[in-house]
Amino acid sequence: MKKITIKDIANEAGVSISTVSFVINDKGEKMGISAVVIKKVQDIAEKLHYRPSMIASSLRTGKTRSIGLIVEDISNQFFSDLARIIEDEAKRIGYRVFYCSTGNDDERSEELIQSLLQANVDGFIITPTNKLEKSIERLLTLKKPVVLVDRYFPGQNVSHVVMDNYEGAYSATKFLIEKGCSNIALVNNTVGMIQMQLREDGYKDALNEHKKYNESLILRLDFESSEERRISDIVDFFQKNPAIDAVLFLANYMGLAGLQAFRKMGLRIPEDLSVISFDDHDSFRLHSPTITVVAQPIKEIAEETIKLLMDQMTNEESFVIDKILEKGKLVIRGSV
Repeated sequence: MKKITIKDIANEAGVSISTVSFVINDKGEKMGISAVVIKKVQDIAEKLHYRPSMIASSLRTGKTRSIGLIVEDISNQFFSDLARIIEDEAKRIGYRVFYCSTGNDDERSEELIQSLLQANVDGFIITPTNKLEKSIERLLTLKKPVVLVDRYFPGQNVSHVVMDNYEGAYSATKFLIEKGCSNIALVNNTVGMIQMQLREDGYKDALNEHKKYNESLILRLDFESSEERRISDIVDFFQKNPAIDAVLFLANYMGLAGLQAFRKMGLRIPEDLSVISFDDHDSFRLHSPTITVVAQPIKEIAEETIKLLMDQMTNEESFVIDKILEKGKLVIRGSV
């Protein structure tokens, strides 16, 4: 099948090649081309299924109409759902998305940023790892559009979109207290990123208000450990603390490991133990009983992230750094 060129469009529209080029590159109005001609060229381009050369466009404009998306783990349902909506929003405005997963590895994160810089992506959406602050600072120095998502560095002046993690954990813990739970455990990881710190702070403050906080009821799992090791660590922890009557997991992968641990131990939910997890998951909706969760507003986060990135890409000198906090939702199910 013959590749359609702007010359083919120009011949059918009865206009010059330069006119077609201006219209295709969104410069028709600026160059004084009438609305009638612009529409005619656009209609013919669509009819002929014209697809511009990304390489030629990049060489001409310095833009690739592409976005680099770096997340922790694209196989995690939260990140895969987030990526899907970001991709849909990007496609709607004519951008492609390159996905990358860091595995929470600082060195790999830096390598991915370098690779995307070499690919000349127009903007970056990043879920940063613990030591990525300097690499992000370098992107800002290079004047690359950057928006952080899910987590951020408190001292860095860069746009970000995150859930109100403190409020989510605080509300979940208060709900457990109101349901009569007295010994509420927390399962976190050892990474220490800001979103996990804020979730733990919300848990602590809610318990301290009722004089129920007990530091010994916090379990921190090694992020890099296998699922089997997580399950084993959770089993050991709960066997050593038989008085625990509720638990808040600060991420869905920890919650999923917890459910397997409780099955091994023969614990009944919610009769023996009430359970809440951050970040919804298909398995939580299918589990019997269904699992109460603090659900992130994924659609709102994704849409705001693209909006902020587009503002930077289109208003390179006048965009405003924006730090957006989206409220999560406590989805009450059968596990409490």
